[in-house]
Amino acid sequence: MLKQDFKFDLPKELIADQPAENRTDSRLLVIDPQKEQTVHRHFHQLVDFIEPNDCLIFNNTRVIPARLKGVKESGGSVEVLIERVKQQDGVDICLAQLRASNTPKAGAKVILSDDFIMEVIGRESSFFVLKNCSKGSLLNLIEEHGQMPLPPYIERAAEESDNARYQTVYADKLGAVAAPTAGLHFDQDLLDKIADKGVSHDFVTLHVGAGTFSPVRVDDISDHQMHSEWFSVPQSVVDLIETTREKGGRVIAVGTTSVRCLESASVSGEIAEMSGETDIFITPGYRFKSVDALITNFHLSESTLMMLVSAFAGREFMLSVYQQAIEQCYRFFSYGDAMLIENKL
Repeated sequence: MLKQDFKFDLPKELIADQPAENRTDSRLLVIDPQKEQTVHRHFHQLVDFIEPNDCLIFNNTRVIPARLKGVKESGGSVEVLIERVKQQDGVDICLAQLRASNTPKAGAKVILSDDFIMEVIGRESSFFVLKNCSKGSLLNLIEEHGQMPLPPYIERAAEESDNARYQTVYADKLGAVAAPTAGLHFDQDLLDKIADKGVSHDFVTLHVGAGTFSPVRVDDISDHQMHSEWFSVPQSVVDLIETTREKGGRVIAVGTTSVRCLESASVSGEIAEMSGETDIFITPGYRFKSVDALITNFHLSESTLMMLVSAFAGREFMLSVYQQAIEQCYRFFSYGDAMLIENKL
């Protein structure tokens, strides 16, 4: 299939650059691909479309304030966008995108504050490798000095309110540089109502990388190489899915990152406890093994996530749904509205 097969035209004014006043104020488009029907609701009404035997699987990754501004030793300004923090030979390092007038070379220092200095030690694919040269853990320093890494299509600087709103209320495992945005619509009151209905839930982890915003640069999507992200599916999730299946309930993934976790752990045909790296690329023709329904936001034209939801509900139908959402002035992307989609099979 071709990249252009997943193209749609979106008026710029429908890109949400601020969240709804309250998390559950967002609109919810309920989609049944088998009947080719849609229902327009608000997110606080999600509980009406979930049954007691269903289960919800959330991604509990926590966004780090991964955008940092500083200067090079030469005095030129530099902006750092952290992709991933890890250790190498007992030293904190990170992979990052750097924006500067002149590309820093190995050995160059990046001064982010008087007590936070990193050194360029090499390249890994399209990323710079930076070493922490300061006292304290790199994650703590990033937490202290960084800003929330809002997506590139939100054309404003991060504000204090984004520290809370670009984070799910159940965020726990620190490591993402982009939010699992379907989860942004849940507040504690809605989670309590879902639990009171007898719906079970559990958590997977996928640390969303900056590569999630990388465009598909090839015409034939089979030539596209996905960025790799760390994920974990614990045994408790495996057990919950088995119990849900036995009861005849649905496994509802909250967000495409949860889908990618569950399907990565189901490569054998049966879901199993698993952790590691995944670069799974889900496109039309893929047969889902562990997910029956999906809660997700509206995605970018020609993006890998548009391809994933097209695999879930059918490409032509999803394009018609997106056109309907545009006509109804739904808000798009990370701070936008949401869909609940049944698997077409």
